[in-house]
Amino acid sequence: MPENKRTASGALGGIVGLVGLSAVAGLLVTAAVTPAIAVSGAAASSAITIFDNMPSYLQPDELMQPTTLMAGDQVLAKFYDQNRSPVTFDQVNPVMYDAILSSEDPRYYQHGGVDLIGTTRALLSNASGGETQGGSSISQQYVKNVLVQRCERDARAIPAVEATDSTPAVEAKSRDEVLQACALEAIQSDGAAGYQRKLQEMRYAVQLEKEYTKDQILLGYLNIANFGGTTYGIDAAARYYFNTPAANLTVGQSAILAGMVQNPNRFRIDLPTGSISDGETAYNKAPDGSIDDVDQGTIQALYTLRDNGEITQDQLVAAADGYSETKGRQLYVLSRMEADGKITHEQYVSFAIEPITPAITPTTQGCAASAAPYFCQYVVSTILNSPAFGEGTDDRVNALRQDGLTIQTTLDWNVQNAAQETMSENAPTNLDPARYDNLKFGATAVSLEAKTGRLLALAQNTKFTQDPTLADSDPSYSSIVFAGDSDNGGSIGFSAGSTFKLFTLIDWLEKGHSLNETLNGRLQPVPNMKNSCQGPWVNTTKYTINNFNESRGYVGTPMMFTRDSLNTGYLAMAAELDLCDIANVVKKMGVKTGDGKEILMANANEVIGSDNISPIAMAGAFSTVANGGTRCPAKVIDKVTAADGSERPIPDQQCETALTPEIAATAAYALQGVMQGGGTGSQANPGDGTPVLGKTGTHEAHETWMIESSTNVTTAVWVGNWDGGTVSLFQKFANGLQLSDMRYRLARDVQRAADDVYGGDRFPDPASNLLRTQQRDLPNVVGQSIDSATSTLQNAGFRVTVGDPIDSELGGDRVAAQNPGGGSAPAGSQITLSPGNGKGGTVPDVVGRSINAAQNDLKNAGFTNFSIGDCKKSDKAPDGGQVTASNPAGGTAANKDTPVVLNVSAKDCP
Repeated sequence: MPENKRTASGALGGIVGLVGLSAVAGLLVTAAVTPAIAVSGAAASSAITIFDNMPSYLQPDELMQPTTLMAGDQVLAKFYDQNRSPVTFDQVNPVMYDAILSSEDPRYYQHGGVDLIGTTRALLSNASGGETQGGSSISQQYVKNVLVQRCERDARAIPAVEATDSTPAVEAKSRDEVLQACALEAIQSDGAAGYQRKLQEMRYAVQLEKEYTKDQILLGYLNIANFGGTTYGIDAAARYYFNTPAANLTVGQSAILAGMVQNPNRFRIDLPTGSISDGETAYNKAPDGSIDDVDQGTIQALYTLRDNGEITQDQLVAAADGYSETKGRQLYVLSRMEADGKITHEQYVSFAIEPITPAITPTTQGCAASAAPYFCQYVVSTILNSPAFGEGTDDRVNALRQDGLTIQTTLDWNVQNAAQETMSENAPTNLDPARYDNLKFGATAVSLEAKTGRLLALAQNTKFTQDPTLADSDPSYSSIVFAGDSDNGGSIGFSAGSTFKLFTLIDWLEKGHSLNETLNGRLQPVPNMKNSCQGPWVNTTKYTINNFNESRGYVGTPMMFTRDSLNTGYLAMAAELDLCDIANVVKKMGVKTGDGKEILMANANEVIGSDNISPIAMAGAFSTVANGGTRCPAKVIDKVTAADGSERPIPDQQCETALTPEIAATAAYALQGVMQGGGTGSQANPGDGTPVLGKTGTHEAHETWMIESSTNVTTAVWVGNWDGGTVSLFQKFANGLQLSDMRYRLARDVQRAADDVYGGDRFPDPASNLLRTQQRDLPNVVGQSIDSATSTLQNAGFRVTVGDPIDSELGGDRVAAQNPGGGSAPAGSQITLSPGNGKGGTVPDVVGRSINAAQNDLKNAGFTNFSIGDCKKSDKAPDGGQVTASNPAGGTAANKDTPVVLNVSAKDCP
């Protein structure tokens, strides 16, 4: 390997050569540990000066520990660079202390930080040209581990830098490569740099023992030491390898773990083929039970016991069956424990022949192992983007993987489990591309607590992975949190469709307009719209925006437009407003595009939801209405506790007033109509007695939404093409549901679960001034054609229905009557038009006419079915008789086939 930079090579090189240095180092140690021993000589004096000038104080850092995400009293996920569970001195079985001291530092409680005998032996070996060796005391090993951990904590990936005239090239290194370099620097420096490192270790160790007790240092070492892979500290090792706490370790287990620290990744016992030995097991058992090709040196102690008759060949084979190198290390530790009197010879033999039997108990980490992986990933994104966890990305990564935080999240398992259950039952993870036009099918459901913004649940149809290859090859896997945005979750959101009409509704009410005002919501070219910020939007091509199901629209009120989600009605509302003001409503309700841009409302399409927005953001907007106008940004963290038990700040997300209570209550009143019979969202109503408001949304048939809310919890569901595709969801089915209708089932089930836990109150009454109706002049359209009359009344702000034809002389689809008649009527009220059938007429008034004249009058008026009724004989009657009454009476409208009976007086009654 390349020679390491040697910061003190000049000074050390001036001393009397390497052999001399070894001797001087021994004298230095003697002087440091046993000052009473005299040291003389120029070389020793110079070395002592160097030693004294080295930094002496090393403050051990906080141990790297896993950060744990909690949901209630359940672990949601763990994250770590080093899996560690620090323990106190009394939480370790004393036999573990015996094992580590006997094998690593038997004179630990006698020396002052440096074992002179062991160190001198190592220095002499190094000076003779051999590789730099150990001989380190527990205190020195603790120092080394502290320095390695400090290096690892600060490890960052190194980007490549091209060489320039003034700087050399820098080779790119991953973080793993940098971590490896930390370890190598600590244990493999050679030459003068190796001596310098060793001397610095000694210096720190001597001072360390002045600052801490022996027990504190010993415990610190066992808590910091690596035991293979990402397993650090004696308790995590005990739990991982043997599924037991450190307090319950046996002698045999303690000897295995003590033997590991010399080379943790060589002697680890979590590999199926045994410990690492050139990638293979170190032995092979022959069919006859003998052992072939064994590196007998590793388990020579077993052969000795067999040869002495203390164990049998079968016991030897059983003991060596697996992990032979680790077994050799265990035997060494056991022999040292016996030599130190920590165990008897009988104990030594019993544990020597005991096979190594690990009970590997992995500790999973990361969101993929979580029961709520997409919620977990949203929390992780929040941590990595929040200044509450550090100034920059590196600090936040450390907070997540090294700081040992306990992060209490907002997840409610009652709602989350219901959300994931209905998602699993109804929304497939993927659809057959051949049958579904390569539709990349996605679905997500989120629930927010309206009064706090706490994210209670987040479910998704896909399977979570952070393997990009898997995600690219199989659409049923994804790391993207569909409910989130580009910062938190990696999504850019989805076109909000008609759920976005909320903001036009709010602006309409804030401008003092009534829910019962009447507008022309019939299909027509999109009206021009004012935008005082971006400039007016003008429909230069006279294009139209259609309604759902090709509805032609109608003249109606915002209350009706909201219930029916009528595009043309909302475009008519927006035409009476300022798009800039609607954009300001969007902003104050905390909504941006999924990639973080302000929504400017620069064109009419945005009124009906063409912008991509995250489901969490839309849920937050509706929860503002449900919460009486107070907006509480979505939050996923309730509390953060540091490893020492102190409380740390959480991301700052304060609730604030966005709408007045009157506006919120009136908007809620309109949105409740969506969830009632006839409303577009009625299929999603839980029907559990909890009042709910809501809004549906569909964008170009390829994305659908359902958002609903009680006063306490808001649920938002999105179903559609997750990759931005335009494959229609209509007329395509899965699990018995049309894909376009799946939103109703999902939202209903999740909201019902939320209502079960959180309930909900009656929404406040709307503001009466925002429900007022207008009186408008009502034209009299009798005599006009039905089409002309309908247009006249609609343009005047009324709704029109056409009733059955009535008897009238008017025919040819002309209006014979209207109800109510001309005058005035509430704006938007319904006017019934009755066409004439052309068979009606008015009975002429024939009273006083002679009988013949009366009959002629009736004939002339079209009435041919007449007769004489009562006849009173009177000498005073005119010669031609006289009509005294008619039935029907004169002036009565009647069908011309109606019989008319004449009562007369005559001199002679016919």
